[in-house]
Amino acid sequence: MSIVKNDSSADKIKRADKALEIVSDCADAVLVHNLCNIRYISGFANDTAVLYISRNRKILLTDFRYLFQAKSEAKAFETVEITGNGYAKRIAELVKADMVKRLAFEDGELSFRQYSEYNREIDAELVPIGESLSELRKVKNAEEIELIAKAEAIGDKAFSEIIKIIRPGMTELETAAKLEYIMKSEGAEGLSFDTIAASGINSSMPHAMPSLKPIEHGDFLTMDFGCRYKGYCSDMTRTVVVGKASDRQRNIYEIVLKAQLAVLKTIKSGVSGKEMDGIARNIIDEAGYKGCFGHSLGHSLGLYIHEEPRCSAKSEDILGVNMLMTVEPGIYVEGFGGVRIEDLVVIEENSCRNLTFSPKELIEL
Repeated sequence: MSIVKNDSSADKIKRADKALEIVSDCADAVLVHNLCNIRYISGFANDTAVLYISRNRKILLTDFRYLFQAKSEAKAFETVEITGNGYAKRIAELVKADMVKRLAFEDGELSFRQYSEYNREIDAELVPIGESLSELRKVKNAEEIELIAKAEAIGDKAFSEIIKIIRPGMTELETAAKLEYIMKSEGAEGLSFDTIAASGINSSMPHAMPSLKPIEHGDFLTMDFGCRYKGYCSDMTRTVVVGKASDRQRNIYEIVLKAQLAVLKTIKSGVSGKEMDGIARNIIDEAGYKGCFGHSLGHSLGLYIHEEPRCSAKSEDILGVNMLMTVEPGIYVEGFGGVRIEDLVVIEENSCRNLTFSPKELIEL
């Protein structure tokens, strides 16, 4: 798979201008603290920075540790080093110079201490804007989709390798560690989230933490894992049986697979997240497992593992072309076990493009 070239400085400037446009009704300038938004808008890919965007200038503020990286990655932005005076005083100087009266900020990203310092130092009205800037990341461009597809392909490779070595007696922790080792060996720069490897009755917990429990013959084993490739996340889940599946295990698995395939056949641009969730949920409920699918059907992802839009029972989101969505129905039976099957798809005009190629027929190891 060829990866298209990185977004140009012109693209970054457009994103910065769009961020300012989003807050234009309520503010004269905007601060960006969310690290994913900082990377998306400026290109800077580390964990200590603030963007300041006004009509007059576009600035990335960081400290000496990241100064050279910032200059290299955020070429469309002026880079300003933060010294001992900290962010608040430097931002206050910029606000004064630009005669900013109202300064927008991502209130979910600041601690009370940070907000108090800003409020004390900055001579402007601080305007909270929630997660408004994250809306910029909902629709992916061609480069982003290729990077996510590459990350998902690494996950496919990890699954194909892990099923060769799973055996009774391996612990959940060992299974998770081997998945993570394979993904990094295949080029992943990190994990999208903490790997889930849940066996036996532990698989009845959707987000069970891997433990020292040994995998036993006859166990369900649910593996939910993902990696990051050049910043972008993947996500997939497969459930296998270690040994011979019982009739009940096979029945539950087939119901979940039926629910997922029904959504994959229907999902496309223009449908609602609520509608897609309902398709899967109705199949599971009508099969006698009402109340056993307790999470939403899916979520988007990108630079962060859980992004908007979402497919859930309460979601009013309308899916659009080049949005990404996980499709991950499940059944979880307390004291018995659970099944989840998850693919990652790109929404298209009249269908979807599945980025997950691992087999979905019930695998007995």
